Amino acid sequence: MYSSFEDLEVYKLSITFTGKIYKLLERQPLKNDFAMVDQLRRATISISNNISEGFERETDKELIRFLYFSKGSSGEVRNLFNVMEEIGYFDKRELIEYRELVVVISKQLANYIKYVKKRCS
Repeated sequence: MYSSFEDLEVYKLSITFTGKIYKLLERQPLKNDFAMVDQLRRATISISNNISEGFERETDKELIRFLYFSKGSSGEVRNLFNVMEEIGYFDKRELIEYRELVVVISKQLANYIKYVKKRCS
């Protein structure tokens, strides 16, 4: 049992990921695409926000609900990577590290959801 959301490995990883994304957003040509920057920033921050909000709701049902929101945001981030690649902002090779990290986050969220569901059944 965890005493706070800051103890969760998936939360820690999502914070690290957010820092990496903020650095990515400083690069050209992305830097001047304000809509893409805003959307990627919001989706990335949403991952850790939903983990923390769900944890603070203090019920397993609410925690699971917010973990699903967080997992959805990780999918949104992956989609934005696909769009950035398609429009030529980055090639696949440049985004490998970011994709791998968000996939790990998504898998950890899926495992945590399974754990919480099992705990409450």
